[in-house]
Amino acid sequence: MVAHTMHESEKPSRKTSQARLERMIDTIRSEIGNGTYREGDYLPSEKAYAKEYHLSNKTVRQGLEVLVAERLIEKIPRVGNKVARLSRSDTVVLKFGCHTTLFPEAQMKTLIAEFHKRFPGIRVEVSTFPSGMHTYQSVKTKIEQEGIDVFSMNYNSMDDFRRNGALDELETLEPNPAVYPFLTESATFGGELKMQPFVFSPLILCYNKEHFREKDVMEPDSSWRWNVLFEQASKLASENERLGFYFHFPSSNRWPVFLLQSGISFERDPSGRFASPEQLADGLRACRELIYLQKRFPLFLSEKDGDAEELFFSEKVSMIMTTYLALNHHERRSEFEYDIAPLPYLKNDPKTLLLMIGLSIRADSAVKESARKFVDFLVSYEAQLLIRQKTLSIPSVKPAAEWSGKESLYRPSRFSMYRDIIPTFRPFTAMNMSTSELYRFYREAKLFWSGLETEEAAVKRLEQLLFEQEEGLFVREGAKV
Repeated sequence: MVAHTMHESEKPSRKTSQARLERMIDTIRSEIGNGTYREGDYLPSEKAYAKEYHLSNKTVRQGLEVLVAERLIEKIPRVGNKVARLSRSDTVVLKFGCHTTLFPEAQMKTLIAEFHKRFPGIRVEVSTFPSGMHTYQSVKTKIEQEGIDVFSMNYNSMDDFRRNGALDELETLEPNPAVYPFLTESATFGGELKMQPFVFSPLILCYNKEHFREKDVMEPDSSWRWNVLFEQASKLASENERLGFYFHFPSSNRWPVFLLQSGISFERDPSGRFASPEQLADGLRACRELIYLQKRFPLFLSEKDGDAEELFFSEKVSMIMTTYLALNHHERRSEFEYDIAPLPYLKNDPKTLLLMIGLSIRADSAVKESARKFVDFLVSYEAQLLIRQKTLSIPSVKPAAEWSGKESLYRPSRFSMYRDIIPTFRPFTAMNMSTSELYRFYREAKLFWSGLETEEAAVKRLEQLLFEQEEGLFVREGAKV
């Protein structure tokens, strides 16, 4: 019998092998978690896993070592790999809730595995939050039902906790002196830090350098206003081939930047009502004017978050409004040369939205000491440097974010641009509107922006909807980075 030898061309690439290995590890974790394999059960042999996932025995062993470090399995010499006792008295189980987007944005699987190696007496169990779950009530329900101890939140969620008078439900944390000060300030309320900044991003412009060269168009810089962008976008567009500019307009992490840049801050009277209906009209006009500057702007091309990035990395659009975080979600991001620039602006005071993801600890957690160790680890230089080196996200820890060295992935040449535009960052609270009010504004303004309603009628309806603050009437919507 002649043994089959894999031809060199048949060998999987390093990227393919890594994907298969991660799938194997995730599958075993799930099978242990759902009871397919129980305490004391032996897993299939390493050879069986190698055959099933088309991996070498050595690679399989490396994957199983990850599960040993996580204290999910035990290696029994000359016997096999056995599911460890999950109820060991010396093991603390820490439940961590986070949105699935954090896995590519912050390499959460790798970070958790590294935490297990450093703290073998603490086992982190992950509970994922569904997309769009950012409001106080939805987060509160989730953490109570599943007993979550530590969880991730974006700035919108934190503001919703504040508006509901629920900050006392979150543990007060110690500020990390290595974190960018403006992030710590944004997460501090009444002198208490309730959310440890983890990763962040401003809204930025991302563009295909090859398209600019092809059309002999000058690349964007910090002087661009929106009218300049749309002029250049018309030159970059190709009939039936690509758009010059696009962004996912329905996202509440995108379109409100136009309100922000218009300089509008919705002042309120003592009763909480908006002080001036004219502010509503100004905000409506600011958005519509920018929409109309691009004659064929596909306002509602899709209702799916991430469609702008998908189009961009398919080379169907030359420029998009996006975030550093969102650039992590597409495997094809290294197939052509692209770069980033500051977002264009309206007036003489450039502004862009600051998007931040932080970590909070449940105030009544029974394992707060372990929870603090986990949060401290995630904002340690070691963990934050891994985020900097393995993703396109910006870590909250300044020394890690500003690390320089040999890159392991394609990175825009202007990646560090964010440092020069920090003074332009503004949180959502700069507009003095809650997430639910922004959603109502968007929902009701669509008719006016589409040319199907007069400004007077739109303002009148928005006044009625936004001024009525009866309990239970608010419709709350989440936001994705």
